Parts: sequence; structure tokens; C-alpha cells
Amino acid sequence: MSWNDRQVQMLRAMGLRLWLPSPEPSPEPSPEPALAPSSHPEPEPGPDAPGRGEALAPALAARGRPVPPTRPTTAPVAAPTVLQPAAAADAGALDWTALRQAVAGCRACGLCESRTQTVFGTGHLQAHWLIVGEAPGAEEDKRGEPFVGASGQLLDTMLQTLGLSRDADGDPAKRAYIANTLKCRPPSNRNPLPAELQQCAPFLQRQIELLQPRIILAMGRYAAQALLRTDAPLGQLRGQVHRMGGRPVVVTYHPSYLLRSPGEKAKAWADLCLAASTLEALPP
Repeated sequence: MSWNDRQVQMLRAMGLRLWLPSPEPSPEPSPEPALAPSSHPEPEPGPDAPGRGEALAPALAARGRPVPPTRPTTAPVAAPTVLQPAAAADAGALDWTALRQAVAGCRACGLCESRTQTVFGTGHLQAHWLIVGEAPGAEEDKRGEPFVGASGQLLDTMLQTLGLSRDADGDPAKRAYIANTLKCRPPSNRNPLPAELQQCAPFLQRQIELLQPRIILAMGRYAAQALLRTDAPLGQLRGQVHRMGGRPVVVTYHPSYLLRSPGEKAKAWADLCLAASTLEALPP
């Protein structure tokens, strides 16, 4: 069946596809000579240059061929700012001086943006006692020392009842070294976050390795849970002797909590007595 031009146009307007006989083939044009490869290839277009489809659009339109859609150009997206981890993971090879410097320059978590300074630790570097608190407060952040202010005064009183002090010299058996699980103050004294505790853990671990204390007194829930790697509440951790690498660990309340709850001081005294008797029972 043959179709005239008008019928063909009407059928196409209705969306019907037509299979029409091919017209007589026209003589093939002579092929264009191939271009020899250039020894100087064209440079790649820059980010502001038109895409390949856009550059070929006029030539394709002149030949009656469909023009591919142009590729939208977008401005380059800046890479997000990433805080580079400090040398916490490599802290196991550091001495006291290098460890202090690594803590001071740590930028492994967001606490570095709000701190005044890091709080490394203080006390005798061969002390038999290690006191571990939770995180620096406002006064510690200002002075760069752990356990200062009212909570620090109460801690000093607690240590004195056991014949201990945080002095940096003297008999190691009568001295204590004091550190925190976090070396930077959380904003508004909020609770430490798990990721922050994880970042600071190698620093505290190296302090323990260098100090080699005979006993550790963990003060507060976060200090106890970080050292013992548990999520058990403080009430379940008190009243017993735990072990960390063979070293005894006794858990008690944080001095700041005792200031708010003076009725719990009797329990804290029992914890101190448990730690003292545990140390006395150790072989020399």
C-alpha cells in the first residue's frame, strides 16, 4: 500500500510509526581523508569550557540530527574540613616530655576548638597511687591542672587522711599522680562523649605505662567505665577490687558529687580504706 504525503503527515501527527520503503540510494559521497594523529593533542577543556555536546550542537542541528542535552556546569564543591587525628594512637612510644607535647597539640576531636588549654596531669612521676578523674572543669581548663577549686581541695583532704599528697617529689609510696580521662574540658561541663573518651584513651594508657602505679583509684562513673571498659553503673562497680592489666582498681565517687551529696562521704571513705588495704596486701 502506498501513502501520499498528506496521509503520512496525518498518521505521524497521531503518533503512529510508519514503515516506508527506502528511497533510491543516492551515490555515496567520497570519504573525507582521515586526519593524521597530532603530536600535540588538544588540551582537555577547563571547568568553564562548554561540554562536548554543547560544542557539537550547531553542526548536528545543521545535519538534521538530534542534539544531545548539554551537561550542566556546577561550581566545584569545597572539601569539608576534617580535623586530623593527633598522635594519640602512637602515644605508646612517647616519654613524659613528648607525651605532654602531644597532648598539648592534640586536635583529634572537636574539644580542641573550645578549650583554653589541655590538662595533662600532675604529681609524682613514680607515685604508687594514680587518681583518675573524668574531665576538666572550668577552673582546670583555666589553670591547666586537674582537680583544682573546691573539688580539688576535697580530694587533697581525702588524700591526706591516707597520708598521701600530690607533691612532685618525696617518697613515691606517699605520693599520688592525678590525671583525667579527657585532657580537654567539654563545653559547659557536659558529660564526655564516647568518641572523645576513645580519642583520649591512648594518652591515659601511656601515662599509666610510664607511671607504673601500684593501685588506681577511679573517681566518678566515666573514669571507672573508661578504665574498666564497661557500661555498668557506679553503684555496681564500687565496693570491690577490679583488675586492669593485673593492677588493682578501686572505684569511688567524684569529689564534685560528694560536694553536692555530702551524705555519701561515708561510702567514699570506705572506698579509700578498701584501696589502702588492697595496696598493703600487695607483695613488695
